[in-house]
Amino acid sequence: MGLIAGVFYIFACAIMPSLARSDDRVYIEVMQNINDVIQNPVFFLSFMGALLLTAVSAWQLRGSPYRRWVWAALAAYALVFLVTTAVNIPLNNDLANAGDPARIADPAAVREHFEDPWVAWNVVRALLSTLALACLARALVLRGRFGRRQASPYLESDAGSRASR
Repeated sequence: MGLIAGVFYIFACAIMPSLARSDDRVYIEVMQNINDVIQNPVFFLSFMGALLLTAVSAWQLRGSPYRRWVWAALAAYALVFLVTTAVNIPLNNDLANAGDPARIADPAAVREHFEDPWVAWNVVRALLSTLALACLARALVLRGRFGRRQASPYLESDAGSRASR
């Protein structure tokens, strides 16, 4: 979850503001390249893994007092997943379908169609994935504070030998 929240965060804080300084053709070319390169097994493992592992954790913690935090994280990240598939990916596909930036007749119009909605929805993804990460962190803190504590057999035997001295 932290990795994915970081990806959306760096896009919101650095990549998109940097690209905003570029001319239309450069902007389109770089975003086409990013959208092509990001489709790799490592990213997909992180993107899908955050959803899957949070869902598994939510299921495993049913009945636990801190389960609500994990379910909240799952809901927040499910919204990230929904926004990505319903908004950002279609915008990425539209940009890819625009073709070679050097041959686009009106690159300003292509950029205008893409930039503002993509950036706005990416900020939503960054906020929601950060919220999901915070919820998971809260669940971990609560689990550490209130979870079952099992004494170490080593520590028990050491404490017993000290008490007999």
